[in-house]
Amino acid sequence: MKKIGLIGGTTPESTCYYYQKYIEISRERFKPNFYPELIIYSINFSDFVDNPRGWEGRKEMLINAAKALERAGADIIALTANTPHIVFPDVQKTLNVPMVSIIDALIEEMKRRGVRKVLLLGTKTTMTADFYKNALREAGFNVITPDKEGIEEVERIIKEELALGNFRSREWVIGLISRYIEKEGIEGVILGCTELPLIVKPGDVSAEVFDTVEIHMRKLIEVASE
Repeated sequence: MKKIGLIGGTTPESTCYYYQKYIEISRERFKPNFYPELIIYSINFSDFVDNPRGWEGRKEMLINAAKALERAGADIIALTANTPHIVFPDVQKTLNVPMVSIIDALIEEMKRRGVRKVLLLGTKTTMTADFYKNALREAGFNVITPDKEGIEEVERIIKEELALGNFRSREWVIGLISRYIEKEGIEGVILGCTELPLIVKPGDVSAEVFDTVEIHMRKLIEVASE
């Protein structure tokens, strides 16, 4: 088995959820009490989100964390958040071990489930920048995002509530997804922020729910098992 390295802390809430999924999936796949070796490097989220150098400074933090995991013996490394994948290629090229992309794992799972038209939810950066939507569109998917007001409210909920363990806006998010099912005919919703699966579960809406944490962790354990 390969040793998995996770760059966590972005946010701690979602990092805990990654570990929860790591336990659940390991119990599904392996004999009792067998869990692949796992190392987590939890960065200081305040230093990350408030970095005075913006994405250059954040990228440097991620590279330093990835290199620390590599030195600690990680055979594969992953970012435990969607938005930092904006610098994924830059982090990967500094390492001698492979990284597993949450976007690549998501695309593979979306193809497996056979959906084409999806709603992308996430941070404002994930919903508005090209890095995420272009990857999905190049893979053949029709990707839509909320309107301007919806984007701002999802961003607020993630930063001011979910990142701090507050789930009071759960019904609002579910209502937003339901409106896009009815009005736009979406076949699935991408929970493109790793805090969103804390409040939206399969069965909460009538469309396919893509929990990027679970999808990513399943892929990591699959790769670790190869």
